[in-house]
Amino acid sequence: MQTFNTKSNIAVYYELTKPKIWYLLVFTAFGAAITASNVFNIPISLQTWALLLGGVAAGSAAANTLTNYHDRDIDAIMERTKNRPIPSRRIYPPEKARNFGLILAGISLACAFGICFTASFWQGILAGSFMAFGLVDNILVYSYCLKRTSRTNIVLGGFSGGAPALIGYVAVTTTGLWDFGLVIAGLVFVWIPMHIWALTLHFKDDYKKVNVPMLTAVQSEKTSARIIAGTTLMMVLFSIVPFFLTHDNGEPLMHEVYLYTAIASGVLMVILSFWVVAKPSEKASWVLFKFSSPYLAVLFIALMVDSVL
Repeated sequence: MQTFNTKSNIAVYYELTKPKIWYLLVFTAFGAAITASNVFNIPISLQTWALLLGGVAAGSAAANTLTNYHDRDIDAIMERTKNRPIPSRRIYPPEKARNFGLILAGISLACAFGICFTASFWQGILAGSFMAFGLVDNILVYSYCLKRTSRTNIVLGGFSGGAPALIGYVAVTTTGLWDFGLVIAGLVFVWIPMHIWALTLHFKDDYKKVNVPMLTAVQSEKTSARIIAGTTLMMVLFSIVPFFLTHDNGEPLMHEVYLYTAIASGVLMVILSFWVVAKPSEKASWVLFKFSSPYLAVLFIALMVDSVL
C-alpha cells in the first residue's frame, strides 16, 4: 500500500508541473543547443547536457508549480482548471506545492550557473542570468503582477518563454548571441501570444467568470480573432528571419531546408488563423491552439536538421 501511495504522490506532483508545457520548453533549449553546436562546430559535453536539460526542466516545472500555487483561488472556480492538484486538494495544504516549486527553482538556478564549470565562466553566468530572468518574468511579472490586472499580461509575461532557448544557446557558445541567439529565442516569444490567446478564446467564459482580463475575454470574438490572426502573421514573418542571418564571412547560418519548412508550416498557421477570423468559434480557436505547439516544434526541428545538412 505504501508503494502505491508513493507512486500516486509522485504522479500528482508531476501533474502539478504541467509537463506538456515544460516538455516543449526543454525541446526549444535542446534545439537551440544542437543548432548552435552544428552551426559553430562546437561540441557539447555530457556534463553540460545534463545541467542544461535538467536545469531547464526544473526551471520550467518550478514556474508552472509556483504559478499554480498563486492561481489556486481562481483555478478552483474555472471549469478548465478546477481539477488541478491544488484546487482538487490532492495536494494539501497548498504550501506543500509552494515549497516544491521553490526547491525546483533552486535546482534550476544551481544547474544553470553550474555551466560555469562545464563550459566557461561567462557561459554559466549568462545561463544562470537567463534562468533567473525567466523565473522572475513568469512568476512575478506575469502571474503576480499582470495576469489579473492587464490585458498585456501574456505579452510582457511572455519574455520568459524565450529563456530556455537562450540558455540552450549560451550553454554552447556566446558567438552570435545578440543576433542569432536572440532570434531563436524570439521564435518562442512571438509564438506565445497566438498560442495563449487561441486557448483563452476557446475558454473565454472561464476567464470572464474570474475577472482575469485576458485580451480574448475583454474584447469581442471578432476583435480577438483579428488580433490572433495579426499576431500569427507576425509570427510567421518573423520565423523567416533566421534564413537572412549570416556568419562574419557572409555565409548564411540557415539554408533552404529551414526556409521552406518555415514557409510551409507558416502558411498552414495563417490559414487556420484566418479561419478563426472567418468563423470566430470555440472549435476554430481550439484547432488553432492544438496546431500551435507542433508548429513551434517543427521550426526547431528544421533549425536542427538544417544546421546538420
